[in-house]
Amino acid sequence: MIKKIIAGCYFLVVTLVVAAGDGEYAVSKIPAALLKDANAVKRMEKISFEIVNTGEAILRKKYAITILNENGDGQAGFVEYYDKLHEIRNIEGILYSADGKELKKLKNKQIIDATGSDDNNLIDDNRRKFHHFFHKTYPYTVQYEVEIKYNGTLFFPVWLPREDEEYSVQQSSISIISDASYTVRYRVNNYSGDPVITTEKNDKILTWEVKDLPAIKDEYASPNWFDINTAIFFGPTEFEIEKYKGNMQTWQDFGKFVHALRQGKDNLPAGIKHTVHQLTDNITDPKEKIAKLYEYMQQNTRYISIQLGIGGWQPFDATYVATKAYGDCKALTNYMYSLLKEAGINSYYTLVRAGRNAKKIMADFPSSQFNHVILCVPLQKDTVWLECTSQTMPAGYLGDFTCDRYVLLVDENGGKLVRTPKYGMKENLQVRHVKAVLDEEATLRLTSETTYGGLQQDQYHGLINGLSKDKVKEYLHEQLDFATYDVNSFDYKETKSTLPAVEEKLDITVSNYATITGKRLFIVPNTMTRTYRRLTPDENRKYDLELSFEYKDIDTVEITLPAGYTAESIPQDVSLTSQFGKYNCSVKLDGNKLMYYRSIEHYGGTYPAKDFAALVKFYDAMYKADRNKVVLVKNEQTKGF
Repeated sequence: MIKKIIAGCYFLVVTLVVAAGDGEYAVSKIPAALLKDANAVKRMEKISFEIVNTGEAILRKKYAITILNENGDGQAGFVEYYDKLHEIRNIEGILYSADGKELKKLKNKQIIDATGSDDNNLIDDNRRKFHHFFHKTYPYTVQYEVEIKYNGTLFFPVWLPREDEEYSVQQSSISIISDASYTVRYRVNNYSGDPVITTEKNDKILTWEVKDLPAIKDEYASPNWFDINTAIFFGPTEFEIEKYKGNMQTWQDFGKFVHALRQGKDNLPAGIKHTVHQLTDNITDPKEKIAKLYEYMQQNTRYISIQLGIGGWQPFDATYVATKAYGDCKALTNYMYSLLKEAGINSYYTLVRAGRNAKKIMADFPSSQFNHVILCVPLQKDTVWLECTSQTMPAGYLGDFTCDRYVLLVDENGGKLVRTPKYGMKENLQVRHVKAVLDEEATLRLTSETTYGGLQQDQYHGLINGLSKDKVKEYLHEQLDFATYDVNSFDYKETKSTLPAVEEKLDITVSNYATITGKRLFIVPNTMTRTYRRLTPDENRKYDLELSFEYKDIDTVEITLPAGYTAESIPQDVSLTSQFGKYNCSVKLDGNKLMYYRSIEHYGGTYPAKDFAALVKFYDAMYKADRNKVVLVKNEQTKGF
């Protein structure tokens, strides 16, 4: 009650302070509906993108954001990236008080200029300028204005007025300015109506505007943020970048541009050509040839990113990679393409939007939506996909970084969208066998043998190929779900194939695994595979559910118990069937052995928002079943007369 009174007094004080304010950004001028569930409010935003010609454009942005509390501070910072293709011409900033009065102006010396690259980049011209007023008297408002010159028109801006959850928008607009004869393409999400079209001299101006967008909260397993918000994507028709010209009207057109960047870059040194023939001339199976050359590339190159201007799109030639023994995704893919070409095998340089949570591109809107390159090798009865930046992945397997999504195959005829393989429940299989012995002191000594398949093995592949044995043990000591335990030994074995698998063997001692109270012993038979996801019910769920990861787990557990115990309480079998999957578990006592079986099938798919309550119930039931306890009682010894 005291906290509520204090909070109420604070609100009253803020209201009294700002009520008299008459500045443009006075908080009193924010509609009440925009304050609900908001940490920050975008007061105004005006964006213009002027296409000067196919090789130059000017982006101008002016915006003001009111920060309501400390949770909104992240929205108050200014950051813009620049490189050879983007030149920041001007930055201005002003800090305002709660009543909209100017407190401070940004000075040039306060703008920090730093690298925008990461440790993976050997050479990168990407930099950033950023600033933060670090004001802590709430609420306050920041206004920034920036002008950026685009040296090329391959990329157009995206308009996303509401950039984050718990963030409302009072007003935002964007205008695209071009010659009247130029066609600007755009794709609209959650915007009603057409743009306002005006003309000025020889220019055509398209303008979109929104007002009074309330704050929203992102929801568990909701669709992509762009799909549930107002957003407009823009793209060129004719474009130019560093004197390379192209057209993006269709995927085929865009593919022709990408192919032009690669022309003449597939020549190999004579020594490498000789090696290709040594490795493959005596092999008749194309798949075996591909695997042999892929393994050769993995052993003789390494991934280092080099991003300079058009180099962000154009690969280094095959001779460069052969000589230097390194390259980025474009260069390594082009190099692998060249090795296969020398062996008489055709392949496709393939653009992809990579990332575990970045599967969806707008297939109906040709544009530059990709951030990575892989190789596609079509065969008569199969297709082999190659991730050329990895030194450890098997030929033909992509993993969750690039699987199950549209990609753009590129050749001399242009580009064509196809999908990469999807790994479903049959492939993403985990099978675990546990044998354990529980002693009188409640210490559990267990051995576990687990096979991880498909996407379930990705984490362990990275673990054993990226960490030393000591680091793997350290990881196991931190990640296993036991209160106090020691990893006595562990071993991993990989099966490298189109569908890889990892076999894991663990020997673990767990202290106080069971609870002993008087003559009773309480034990959870599910030793190692438990669900952890529990969702908060939400009767006002707004968005569809998108569950992407399909998998199946099977567990069998055998625990040898200390002598002299009988069952007092054994959980009933649990069988759950839902539109989201199936779950079964059972436990029985056979002499002094506790036998436990568990299986779960988790489906993927898109489900309506109304099904969220059923998902909450399904997850909650599994969570509880995984923690059911067996109660055993110690037999009393009968004394003789």
